[in-house]
Amino acid sequence: MEKFIFEKAPPAIGPYSHAVKTGNLIFCSGQAALDPATHKLKGTDIATQTTQTLTNLNTVLGGFGLSLQNIVKTTVFLKNMEDFAGMNAVYSEMMNGHKPARSTVAVKQNPLDALVEIEGIAEIPE
Repeated sequence: MEKFIFEKAPPAIGPYSHAVKTGNLIFCSGQAALDPATHKLKGTDIATQTTQTLTNLNTVLGGFGLSLQNIVKTTVFLKNMEDFAGMNAVYSEMMNGHKPARSTVAVKQNPLDALVEIEGIAEIPE
């Protein structure tokens, strides 16, 4: 098992890695809408935060030469399930037709009071 931290991704706000590689799988820690330049949440609406969250996840995957298209499973954590449609619209657009397995759950609060956090598992093509 190898652990990875990427300079282009927002810094972890706790004792964890951006991703862990085992075999041909990449387990990405949950990403929120942290702006890598300012280390602050970007936007106050679900569309802006989902866009930045998936951009951050894509940045982590890019460290392996992968993209969102290599994801096999995501878990979406929403602060408010009323944001589901807005998150889903951005998610669908950014996944560009790719439909990995997914779970979406409402949580009482995400770190930094983010509206959304998304973690992913990706596969390195053989």
